[in-house]
Amino acid sequence: MKVLFWMLGLGAALYVAVCVLLYFQQERLLFFPTKLAPGYRFRFAQHFEERWLPTADGTRLHGLLFPADSARGLVFYLHGNGGALDSWGEVAATYTHLGYSVFLLDYRGYGKSEGRISSQAQLLSDVDTAYRQLAADFPENRTVLLGYSLGTGAATWLAARHHPRLLILQAPYASVRATARQHYPWVPGFVVRYPLATDEVLPRVTAPIIIFHGDQDEVISPQSTALLKQALKPGDEFISLPGAGHNGMTNNPDYQRALRRILAGR
Repeated sequence: MKVLFWMLGLGAALYVAVCVLLYFQQERLLFFPTKLAPGYRFRFAQHFEERWLPTADGTRLHGLLFPADSARGLVFYLHGNGGALDSWGEVAATYTHLGYSVFLLDYRGYGKSEGRISSQAQLLSDVDTAYRQLAADFPENRTVLLGYSLGTGAATWLAARHHPRLLILQAPYASVRATARQHYPWVPGFVVRYPLATDEVLPRVTAPIIIFHGDQDEVISPQSTALLKQALKPGDEFISLPGAGHNGMTNNPDYQRALRRILAGR
């Protein structure tokens, strides 16, 4: 009996230790940035401008602006949790070909952006700072907020605080906590310090909302994303992409056809 109690106690101690480790080392599990040297030179086929955006604490964020020849507006793009703008910048052509300029932001610690992400409040404050600074050149009534994967939570939060023309979410999650439960059901919810509860924020978005999700997404469960349908308003759309996984959605022909239809009418 003593051995049994000892084993149970050891198991409980190990479980608590793992949860504590996950709590304090969460950034290593959630963010996978590629760091670029300050002098790194981007190479894209189309014209672009580098933008440096100062934050309240003095950290400088880096972004790329791809101007369209005759811009119908701006796509403010928040990317996923891996890589940096040297690879994410390739998506810009999809939107500039439709007449929209594109701004892509690298989060703290990604690409040339300084610092590191240390809290959800900091992450959201940074994207809000970038959005406000771009608004000086691009009015909100011509701005499309677009989030991909990790970026969907921040994009939804921004759309609830501001008044963009349109919110587009590619492969969104109901919340990061829900996604964590999907992959690690033994992890208690309070351990997740970046809940990014899209399901709670989406009902506060007054702009039109378009959600795209691949029905073969192996990272974010389509069933979890389907819960977001409940928050959609009349006129919003939920578009399932047959056979599409989590990555490469921008190049998906079904996505591009739907995108042309949606942006042509707005």
